[in-house]
Amino acid sequence: MSDESMAVRSARSPRGRARGGWRVPAGLIALGLVPVVAGALRMTELAGGPVNLPRTAALAAPVPLVLHIVSVTAYSILGAFQFVPRLRRRRNGWHRRAGRLLVVCGLLAGLTGMWMAYFHSRPVDGDLLLGFRLFFGAAMVVSIGLGFAAIRRRDFSRHRAWMIRGYAIGMGAGTQAFTQAPWMLFFGAPGQLPRMFLMVAAWVINLVVAEWAIRRWRG
Repeated sequence: MSDESMAVRSARSPRGRARGGWRVPAGLIALGLVPVVAGALRMTELAGGPVNLPRTAALAAPVPLVLHIVSVTAYSILGAFQFVPRLRRRRNGWHRRAGRLLVVCGLLAGLTGMWMAYFHSRPVDGDLLLGFRLFFGAAMVVSIGLGFAAIRRRDFSRHRAWMIRGYAIGMGAGTQAFTQAPWMLFFGAPGQLPRMFLMVAAWVINLVVAEWAIRRWRG
């Protein structure tokens, strides 16, 4: 038997499908590690621990900051497991229960993110990046809302599509670490305009990948 035939049989076997089914969530969890770790460091700082991150104006209002960190952490990690086929197909209702929690966490993450952007980020970001933050935050909230409304109508295809879009926007912070890293490596900390382009690029990349995944799923 050729190596190619063995690879095909392995991929079609239950064990091969199980291994393949965990690749996407593993990658998403790895992508979310950057904001999750940053959030953990910020929570440690708020609890009186050492300061490991640059000071931000959001520290003046710790309640929305804490809510944002907790909701983003839960949304990014728990959301990754929604892409595991075996968990979605279980009849014990795990996917549905986890989905309800994700709706709450996603909406909370989007709304607190917009609140902090509007009240604390403008001096650093400028009006243009603030506008994009509010736009993508609102798009995340609307996507989750449309996904929830779709599942209430038992429209599984639209539910999946809108939830994937909302999750893609929510994972923008992870991708932004990769879009900004090369600039920082060669040019140092980006100014307002380059930072705006690099952050928007991350959201756009995530949405392009999301649309590709949605169309592949439908196909």
